[in-house]
Amino acid sequence: MNDIREEVKGLLIGLKVRRLRQERRMTLQNLAEATGLSKPLLSQIENEQVIPPLATLLRISKALKVGLQTFFQEQDGAEKCVLVRAGESRRMDWRASRSQGRSPYNYHSLAYGKKQRSLEPFLIEFDVRPWQDELLETHEGEEFIFLLTGKLEFHYGDQVMTLDPGDSIYYDSKEPHGFVGIAPDPVRAVAVVYSRD
Repeated sequence: MNDIREEVKGLLIGLKVRRLRQERRMTLQNLAEATGLSKPLLSQIENEQVIPPLATLLRISKALKVGLQTFFQEQDGAEKCVLVRAGESRRMDWRASRSQGRSPYNYHSLAYGKKQRSLEPFLIEFDVRPWQDELLETHEGEEFIFLLTGKLEFHYGDQVMTLDPGDSIYYDSKEPHGFVGIAPDPVRAVAVVYSRD
């Protein structure tokens, strides 16, 4: 677990949020109003105490007018083509700011070394757990998920769908959506997130 935390700290997500906010002469209150997030949560993110879930990062990126990839890229990652070998992806164990504690999934960024990308590809590992309505989230953009292993329960608006290995789904992420693994471990998928500018 310490290795994971060190990898995530290496991305300096919180420091990037603070630097971008300050460059735009925004206060924490300004950012809170622009994102709909609380000042204490934003402060925890900036101080690297909380690693924000993807939907939260998308809200922050919109408010700061930067692409989602800004938070995953290396400072010197200017290559036009990036090869990420098996086992070399950046794992991020997302800690939700909600009362249930841990988010039902974690992400492995599959293109963290590439700057100025329009798409954000991930390998996602889903926890097998019961569904809770608090897991629904919304954000701008579109997402594509291709299930590799296990069985996934996907909630989209009023619909509930079950995905098996080889199934894929493409959806507008402005609609409330969420997912949990339902059986068996491991439940893994490739996901691509596109955030409209």
